Amino acid sequence: MDLLQLFISGLANGCVYGLIALGFVLIYKATEAVNFAQGDFMMFGAFVTIWLTNSEHLGINFWIAVPIAVIIMGTLGYLLDMVVLRRMFGQPQIAVVILTIALGFILRFAAGAIWAHEPQSLETPFAGKEVRLGSLVLGLEEVAVILVTVLLTLALYLFFNRAKLGIAMQAASQNQLAAYYMGIPVKRIQSLVWALGGMVAAIAGVLFASKGAIDPSTGLLGIKAFAAAVIGGFGSLPGALIGGIIIGLVEPFAAYGLPAGYSQIAPYAIMLLVLIFRPAGLFAQMQKKKV
Repeated sequence: MDLLQLFISGLANGCVYGLIALGFVLIYKATEAVNFAQGDFMMFGAFVTIWLTNSEHLGINFWIAVPIAVIIMGTLGYLLDMVVLRRMFGQPQIAVVILTIALGFILRFAAGAIWAHEPQSLETPFAGKEVRLGSLVLGLEEVAVILVTVLLTLALYLFFNRAKLGIAMQAASQNQLAAYYMGIPVKRIQSLVWALGGMVAAIAGVLFASKGAIDPSTGLLGIKAFAAAVIGGFGSLPGALIGGIIIGLVEPFAAYGLPAGYSQIAPYAIMLLVLIFRPAGLFAQMQKKKV
């Protein structure tokens, strides 16, 4: 029973990693850029939600505060691309990588300056509630994390494969010039992708904060999410989720069966093995660019 409890807890954590990894994949699929501030977007979205719900002056209902926070983070992502990243057009990809790393530092500093560095918790309607399946006791927040992650992944997968906007995003990624000549507003599409990445990060932040306290350093979870995206394969939305789940499950079982400290190394050891034996990832959907 202890192992089953570890499995559920690891699955819930893995879903959060998977959602952050989804942000990596979303932006990479459409822009071929890697946003190393994705974890910090998640952290900032969580703090925005906590501010909206827990503030004495605001005290907005949780179900209203979450969509507001998602919209705020989506707007932040859109403005980031429109105001900053468009000016990087034509620059090497490493310049964008360095820019997003710097952005992560800025977001962590801003969160600490605005909300301090002490851990804070999000007040949710399902906090402290349990679901009992025989002798197995599950926190309702863990069940919510798993369900929301599965539904969001399915919605995004259908969006990129069925919706015209999602297909246009992939077309812009494959060949920006050809997409432009076909009438696709490439610059606007890329801004919308960054907005979508910010919105997904906000949802991940809400789910993570519902499970425990957060502080500005929580944004560093983006490193594990990046490992999840590499394991699943950049370009694969289901792969990002599965990669996150793999890491989420490995951590508690490694802590349970291995000496102290090895649980933190295990996710990166798996990433290293994947890079050696299957460099494109376990569920790679990488396609060669068409000329």
